[in-house]
Amino acid sequence: MSVLVFIETEDGKIKKSSREAISYGAALGEVTALALGEVSSDELATAGANGASKVLHVSDSRLNKGLIQPYSEAIAQAIDSTGSDILITAKSSLADAVVGRVGVKTGAAVVSNVAGLPDTSNGFVVKRSIYTGKAFANVSMDADKKIIAIKKNAVDLKEDGGNATVEAFSPSLDDSLFGATITATEKAEGDVLLPEADIVVSGGRGLKGPENWGIIEDLAKTLGAATGCSKPVSDMDWRPHHEHVGQTGVKVAPTLYIAVGISGAIQHLAGVNSSKYIVVINKDEEAPFFKAADYGIAGDAFEVLPKLTEALKKELA
Repeated sequence: MSVLVFIETEDGKIKKSSREAISYGAALGEVTALALGEVSSDELATAGANGASKVLHVSDSRLNKGLIQPYSEAIAQAIDSTGSDILITAKSSLADAVVGRVGVKTGAAVVSNVAGLPDTSNGFVVKRSIYTGKAFANVSMDADKKIIAIKKNAVDLKEDGGNATVEAFSPSLDDSLFGATITATEKAEGDVLLPEADIVVSGGRGLKGPENWGIIEDLAKTLGAATGCSKPVSDMDWRPHHEHVGQTGVKVAPTLYIAVGISGAIQHLAGVNSSKYIVVINKDEEAPFFKAADYGIAGDAFEVLPKLTEALKKELA
């Protein structure tokens, strides 16, 4: 199979989720990656470590921001130029807006939120996560061309390849595609942002007040993690609302999610159940969150977290 992977970049770096998409594609066939906008060739060459043999680069400053129409056209032209059977992307707000348009342009079948490699024993069937991760649907893709948007942690990240070759690619992009203008972009503040974090440390009402959040921040800083919170915490203004993790807040899918003093209401679980590993710290041994946890510590957070943080500092020193 000929596989094209659309990779997203931020601040001149390939996003981890896009590296996962490359690894996913490499399990299906030979991967050509596509990058849009200004980014260094050295950075793009590192996509080879994840399984890409070649990266097509559209070095057009007009594509530095995620404009949906020109992105869709550039990707469609790359599919045609490479003769790719499959387009892989990471599931993201940008990809959600782009892949449907690419599907219309190319006649491809589109499935998003895919949670595993396809079953090709009888056709081409992919498993996608539905109902905020509470169920899965097996979807048969019968079109000749297929577009798959994968969720985070859907496949193990491959990191043992060499450098990819980087080639210029020049799609024909009419000026009319650039009719929209992004005038400003506002991002949540913080050293590590929740949607991209590989580790998240969240606190709930068990912290008893905003003045106690230092133990959450100390653990997060030690691990290089983002900080989050439960909905009641943000509702009481203990923490800013952009840190609210859950069904009605930010949905996260880190490698490691640490929940401290959070009971585990279904609305919170819906926002974190795509995490690869969940660790729960709660003094209530009957807290529902323990049923969803991979590891649990039944203990007082004010005793457990300082000891855990100190042990990690020594281990990571």
